[in-house]
This record gives sequence, structure tokens and C-alpha cells, in this order.
Amino acid sequence: MKTVIDLNADAGESFGRWKLGNDAALLPQVSSVNVACGWHAGDPGTMRRSVELAVSNGVALGAHPGFPDLAGFGRRAMALSPAEAADACLYQYGALRAFADEAGVPIAHVKPHGALYGLTLRDPDVAAAVAESVTKADPNVLLVLLAGPTAQRVLADGYPVAREAFADLDYDDNGHIIIEPVPEAKDPDVCAQQAIDVLRGGVTSVNGKAIDVDADTICLHGDRPNSPDIARAIRARFEQHGVATATMHDVVAARKG
Repeated sequence: MKTVIDLNADAGESFGRWKLGNDAALLPQVSSVNVACGWHAGDPGTMRRSVELAVSNGVALGAHPGFPDLAGFGRRAMALSPAEAADACLYQYGALRAFADEAGVPIAHVKPHGALYGLTLRDPDVAAAVAESVTKADPNVLLVLLAGPTAQRVLADGYPVAREAFADLDYDDNGHIIIEPVPEAKDPDVCAQQAIDVLRGGVTSVNGKAIDVDADTICLHGDRPNSPDIARAIRARFEQHGVATATMHDVVAARKG
């Protein structure tokens, strides 16, 4: 069982007067945050406040680029070519980097959001193009991809990758996550147990199939109504099992030896 892991959260997803999530309660519980960059959610003011919140909590900052789909929260499929997907990620990374530079902090990672994340799983060329794009922008930036064949393929191409698993999403029999159109509250203890299962090397699909998982980071979603409760339950379970949290970079560095 792994005893060190990154715990990341998708956050910064409010827009204008529309508030989503409780980032102030969530971020103290995690070690990395993925901030929406204005396409699927977020706006300049929210991005600035999210960077400030990450800094004040000592949380590693990451960009969370998505499809240009505010109405669908970036969870509806779009047909982007590998070049278009790479440009979309680079554009949104650049927007968040402006706020990060002003705050004097680096962007540690880039994690595609929602349906764009799903596109990297279905199309290896998209994953490769995104990896090349963000690595050219900054060779120290990690690309966050679902733990499994896609992440391993991009790693084999020599790009820096953090392999991700999920505490608050179900898995299908192929080892892919099942993304809910509208997240509902989930039992914090069930999510905490799935996080421990990830540390032990596997999860169980919705049909009872054992899925091997070797992850560097575990995600939970800030738009889930009870996400702070889930985060606290995970941290409490980690403490019971002697598990420490660290940033993605620290976990990946330890993996490389």
C-alpha cells in the first residue's frame, strides 16, 4: 500500500454572480488544485481569487482547461482535432499563468477537464499533442492523465505525467471513469474507502470487476455539493492508515527514484 499520495481538487468554477463549490473549505484539505480557466467555468476574477487561495493554503497550482462550453460545464463532447485540443489547453494555461506570474507562483500541472479529459482517453493523438504543447510551454509542468494505458503511453514518449485516479467517481469495466452530468452528494466514507483502495492498487467497477490502478494523485470534485466533507473523510482515513499527502511533483519524483 502506498503511503504518500497527492490529493487534488477541481475548483475555481464559479462564474460572475453564479457561485459553485466551497473552495475556501475544500482547499485546506488537498495538496493540489486544478483551476478552471474561463472556458467551461471560471472568469478572470475567480481565477485571481483561486490563485490567491492556493497560495494562502500552500497548495500546488494547476490549470484546468476545458471545452468552450459554459452552458454545459465542459461535459458535452466536442470534435476537436489534436492541434485544436493542444491550442485550447495552451491558451487556457497561458491565461492562468498570467495570474500565477503576478502572484509569484509556478503552475505545477495541467489537467484537461470533463469531456476534453475524455477525449485524451479516446484519442492517443490528442493526448500526445496536448503533452507536447504544455511541455514546450514549460518542461517542468506535469500533464495529468487517467492512470492506465493513456498515461503510460504518454510517459513512454518521454513527457512528464501525473497518473490520476478518482475517489468520488465510479469506474466502468474498462477502467474508465463515469462522469456525471450533474454531480450529486456522495457518501464521504464510500469515497474515502475508494481512495484507500487506490493506494492498495485497485478499485472495483460498477459491475464488480477488479480494476488495477497505479496512481500518483487522487482527484475529487469541487462542484460536488459535499466535497469538503468528502475531502475531510479522505484525510481522516489517510491519517488512520499512516498516509501522507504531497504535491504531484514530489510523488512523481519519488516514483522515478
